[in-house]
Amino acid sequence: MAKKNTHVSETPATQFLRQHKIAFAEHVYDYVERGGTAESARQLGVLEHQVIKTLVMQDEKAQPLIVLMHGDAQVSLKALARQIPCKKVEPCKPEVAQRHSGYMVGGTSPFGLRKAMPVFVEATILALPSICINGGRRGFLVGIDPKILPDLLGARAVSCAGAD
Repeated sequence: MAKKNTHVSETPATQFLRQHKIAFAEHVYDYVERGGTAESARQLGVLEHQVIKTLVMQDEKAQPLIVLMHGDAQVSLKALARQIPCKKVEPCKPEVAQRHSGYMVGGTSPFGLRKAMPVFVEATILALPSICINGGRRGFLVGIDPKILPDLLGARAVSCAGAD
């Protein structure tokens, strides 16, 4: 993986990882508005499948939840709703997502969230040898072992990759 030699100050996410004694690698890249996981994967020289999106969603009662999904996949909202279970799941508006998570959209990490929320992880992510996931700032990913997610975050594995 390519790595820029830029110092990254602590974020709530990195503080959380250090507090829980989780080993992670820092990966800094030039944030591109609307570049998404394809751009970060390209700059870092990793497969987009291993770059994980942190999505803030809500159920029909407007209760927030986090979904971790492969960068090159979409969340099937119907499949997710059936497995949670709830009637409906939809993405939060950016300002609502920021209020719930404490992070700017494009820099949302599942670690060190402002508000405790249930976390759901696409089951196939857990089988990867390593992943890159947002470290709490735009242009900053952390490399971790995905097998830590269920214990560390209480993340529940779901099968929700695909289109509705």
